[in-house]
Amino acid sequence: MSLRLGLTGSIGMGKSTTAGFFRDFGVPVWDADAEVHALYAKGGGAVAPIGALLPDAIAQGFVDRAVLKSAIADSPDVLDKIGDIIRPMLKTSRLAFEARHLDAPVALYDVPLLFETDLEAWMNHVLVVTAPENIQRQRVLARGNMSEEVFKTIFARQMSDVEKRALADTIFDTSLGMDHTKAEVKALIKALEQENA
Repeated sequence: MSLRLGLTGSIGMGKSTTAGFFRDFGVPVWDADAEVHALYAKGGGAVAPIGALLPDAIAQGFVDRAVLKSAIADSPDVLDKIGDIIRPMLKTSRLAFEARHLDAPVALYDVPLLFETDLEAWMNHVLVVTAPENIQRQRVLARGNMSEEVFKTIFARQMSDVEKRALADTIFDTSLGMDHTKAEVKALIKALEQENA
């Protein structure tokens, strides 16, 4: 049975880059954001139910994320309604991933809303990535696909970085540089594989 390692952190903290390092070292990764993208794509399981909630959000058979972001900015309760649609689909995907990787010593679950959805209780170990708030904001706004307003909405809906760090088993500060983070990933994998031996 794989050791379930949950990876989380607030928006812009370096989750995707950190998850990539785990992949580089051969750890199977379940990526909640990538699963959501698949659910929103043409033929994806979330297209019809989100279309029923927000008809304008469907364009050529897929969910238009720009329309969703605008709807969330206009009415933050839309985010909860989308979550109610997506969460059961993500659970099905996550359990299927686990079943495919039972022989891996460690499996990583990259979940931005890990604590907000109480998924940490399912994990054997939780890693939180962090960075100072000014660096976080710079990273997010540098992506070019998010306005200050949407960033503030998402930021306000997520558990604070301080709270996440308090709940973590391990914390990586990604502002120390990605070579440093990669070395930390390697060391953590080794420690967890020994623990699960």
